[in-house]
Amino acid sequence: MKATSIGHAGILIETRQATIVCDPWFVPAFHGSWFVFPRNDRLSPDLMAKITNPDYLYISHQHADHLDEPWLRENMNKEVQILLPDYPTKELQRQLAGLGFRNFIHTRDAEEMSLGDGLTIAIHVESTITDGPGGDSAIVISDGESRLVNQNDCRTGDLSALRKHGPVDVHWLQFSGAIWYPMVYDEPREKLKELAHRKVESQFARALTYVEAVDARVVVPSAGPPCFLDEELFGANWITGEEVSIFPDQTMFLEKLASRNRRGILSVPGTSIETDSSTYRVVHSADDKEVRRPFEEKAIYLREYQADWSHWLKQLKSTWPTQRTDLLVTLKSWWEPLLALAPTLRKSVGGSCRIISDGLDILIDFEHGEVREFEDEPFRYRFTISRPLLELVAKEHAVDWSNSLFLSCRFKAWREGGFNEHLYNFFKSLSVERMCRAEEEAVRRTKPEKVSEEIVLGDFIVQRYCPHRQADLSEFGIVEGENIVCTLHGWKFSAKDGTCLNADDRRLSVRPRSAES
Repeated sequence: MKATSIGHAGILIETRQATIVCDPWFVPAFHGSWFVFPRNDRLSPDLMAKITNPDYLYISHQHADHLDEPWLRENMNKEVQILLPDYPTKELQRQLAGLGFRNFIHTRDAEEMSLGDGLTIAIHVESTITDGPGGDSAIVISDGESRLVNQNDCRTGDLSALRKHGPVDVHWLQFSGAIWYPMVYDEPREKLKELAHRKVESQFARALTYVEAVDARVVVPSAGPPCFLDEELFGANWITGEEVSIFPDQTMFLEKLASRNRRGILSVPGTSIETDSSTYRVVHSADDKEVRRPFEEKAIYLREYQADWSHWLKQLKSTWPTQRTDLLVTLKSWWEPLLALAPTLRKSVGGSCRIISDGLDILIDFEHGEVREFEDEPFRYRFTISRPLLELVAKEHAVDWSNSLFLSCRFKAWREGGFNEHLYNFFKSLSVERMCRAEEEAVRRTKPEKVSEEIVLGDFIVQRYCPHRQADLSEFGIVEGENIVCTLHGWKFSAKDGTCLNADDRRLSVRPRSAES
């Protein structure tokens, strides 16, 4: 088996039976905010020919750094067979069909499927709203001699799941950030730096948990980080470590792997990893100096990259709407029927949300299910968004604002109190199909939790399953100072009394081990 990086989470997998392309991403995503790092706009014509004409195409989920609609529409052979994850909705299939694809292979969650002549795949699905209303997925591929796990962004709750198909040779997984927190929040810079660095450590801890569970011969850090070439966002790049950034690069995670005596591979676009039943071989498309340059001369490298794409960015921004429409009427007619479908979610949000945008000041009153002009009322959440960007997502009737707006980091946020997952579930679910699922999940969250057995974690006795998503804390739990952290989604609980530091509606049962003496 030969697996070649094509940038970010993109992989070209070549076996004697067939070729599979995973998550090809080339066009900058999230309104020109995210760019592939290291850059992949200079791949060889021969490699690009293979990427555009595979036997199979696997898109792990619907985020734009994995599902690159403009590039797929213009470049990918439409006769390719699509390996579809077993998601609860058909959104991904509809989206790909809209791009011209028509050959779909439906898989079953976590079940191994034969593609013929000894080539098998198994796609594992995570489908909570947290993973995106459409879901997220990982794929396990075996050609009869080697086995590859492409986990990308997928946070599988069952640590044994990806390993159950047999020993793994190469494990590709996300280690870096893929969220807007904490960079966009109105907080002092030093506090934001502290929050960002905590987030990075949590990301590393989660990734290392998966590394130990999958226990592959070699690990390839992938699916990030992006880089930011718009000058307005350039400070989100991790260059010296003094930035407010959750986007460390591959070299930092490779150091973590080495400290665990794990073999990691520094992969850049064009790097190939060939494996058989007993050996592996790494082949880069450039010399070692050029491979390491994006990491060792990052500031210079990013400025050169920025200069090459500055015209594209300027042209993109020129297409954003300049004419103002009556957004209050638009959002009111769009959102109020959806709010009516979700009484439990509305109650769980726990307060109103204010949206400010160049002459527009509106309130989402979750308690009463209304969208109206703000009139100096109490609110718990605030988003400040540029008018052209808000006009654009409204014009596109974007049903997932995480994908279409928030991941761009092109906004500012403020909140009173902790993180509220239900608020973001609302913004991820701006269609009838999605809102019904979000309401179902909110209802499930109101039901009494199952009695959890207890485990020992450091100097504490805690309930075994995290009250957020029931992750097994014997696998995902760590003690971080005075907090218990579930590394699956980064939720934190005070070790003193179990208070959740992320949200108001969750508490962990915890007590010191000394109390048992």
